Amino acid sequence: MNNVVSVKLGLIAVSRDCFPIELSEKRRTRVAAECKNSGIQITEIKTIIENEYDVAKALKEISDNGINALVVYLGNFGPEGPETLLVKNFNGISMLVGAAEESGNDLIDGRGDAYCGMLNASYSLGLRKLKAYIPEYPIGTAAEVASMISDFIPVARVIASLKKLKIFSFGPRPQDFLACNAPIKPLFDIGVEVMENSELDLLDIYKKAKDSPEIKRVIDEMTSELGKGNRFPDLIPKLAQYEVALTSFMQNNLGLSEYGVFANKCWPAFESFFEFVPCYVNSRLASRGIPVACEVDIYGALSEYIVTAATQLPATLLDINNSVPRDMYDANSSVLGSYKQTDLFMGFHCGNTPSCCLTSSTMNYQLIMHRLQENGKEPNITRGTLEGTLRPGQITLFRLQSTADTQLRSYVADGEILNIDPKSFGCISVFAINEMGRFYRHVLIEKRFPHHAAIAFDHCGKTLFEVLKYLGITDINFNQPKNMYYSTENVFYHRQ
Repeated sequence: MNNVVSVKLGLIAVSRDCFPIELSEKRRTRVAAECKNSGIQITEIKTIIENEYDVAKALKEISDNGINALVVYLGNFGPEGPETLLVKNFNGISMLVGAAEESGNDLIDGRGDAYCGMLNASYSLGLRKLKAYIPEYPIGTAAEVASMISDFIPVARVIASLKKLKIFSFGPRPQDFLACNAPIKPLFDIGVEVMENSELDLLDIYKKAKDSPEIKRVIDEMTSELGKGNRFPDLIPKLAQYEVALTSFMQNNLGLSEYGVFANKCWPAFESFFEFVPCYVNSRLASRGIPVACEVDIYGALSEYIVTAATQLPATLLDINNSVPRDMYDANSSVLGSYKQTDLFMGFHCGNTPSCCLTSSTMNYQLIMHRLQENGKEPNITRGTLEGTLRPGQITLFRLQSTADTQLRSYVADGEILNIDPKSFGCISVFAINEMGRFYRHVLIEKRFPHHAAIAFDHCGKTLFEVLKYLGITDINFNQPKNMYYSTENVFYHRQ
């Protein structure tokens, strides 16, 4: 993924001057060794922070090593002032973690008191209004700290990537699909830039890309990727031109940002002027870590990007679309395990999912648009979608959304795609999430989330939850287990 930050880790120890500095030094060395054993690349910063002069020295060492994510390790109690000034002046994402005591036989000279020091470090961070990532339980042995550092990497990657992200949008929301419309002000609050453009701008850049020498290369790529699934070879040059137009526009308009995603108008006027649907191009860009959200869903694009950065895998955006019929549920009991029928739903979209996330794929026409614009005619302007069944495996359902009054809220739910034939069209599969029925009613409906959800093709709920906390999101929702009731849930239904 070249559209997200590459994390370069640094490990620095801190030491309170009334504790042996050697304690922090040897413990830092053990953590570095455990990281190496776990395949985690991390640079040991040799300066140990005892005072503010050490901070200045360490910052130069950190800068010289190109570090953008820093593990501040309390090998002993640590000096809360200097260590938090280090966080303040470091131009990157910081994590605070402390050393566990190692032996009941060495609790005099070998006792570090990092358990206590973390409390003071947290207090000092608050005084300075600083943010740092602190693990669920931040005190551990060298091996345990290495595991915490492993968890920190995707969190740091997402946060750092968002700080350098620009969302490009083209066109307003369709009148009948206002559900994904939301104020963009909260995006600036979390450091994301937005550049809004009109549909005429999109048509203009498409026409200007007509003679680009890049088109031939993209045609060859598309032809190779589609293989026998290429039903409309004559359409490929137009799709290639559109892809070149989008990627060129992004590179020419990133400005001070480094990464970009799109939220583009894709119907109903699009087909009349471009003479294709953009789904396949959207899928190809998503496979490169550049999500293109359908229907000008700006927060959908953001959500896709977050899960892409969290997993370093392509993501997609799907409608939480339809229920699973009873006969389909009954016919697939062998793959359902303990899932109830209400735990299942079908995720669907026209054809924006990368081919690498499908069991097989075919270039097709978009049936819903065809009904609307070419009903009874041979498909022409509604061609260009990518259809297929999403591959079975682990997924995470995710969305970050603004309310109408500019408050950010989110949901996260780990689940899976089941190996069940969905017997339908588009990019579609049967999804299973424990207690989905209750989650659907008391989170998605109750809190007015729109129908689009970002799909990560791996479990990354733990990472996403930490990212949301770091961003300051307080309304974080998840699929609560059976005996954990939502605040709006009528418990009497469960007592009958």
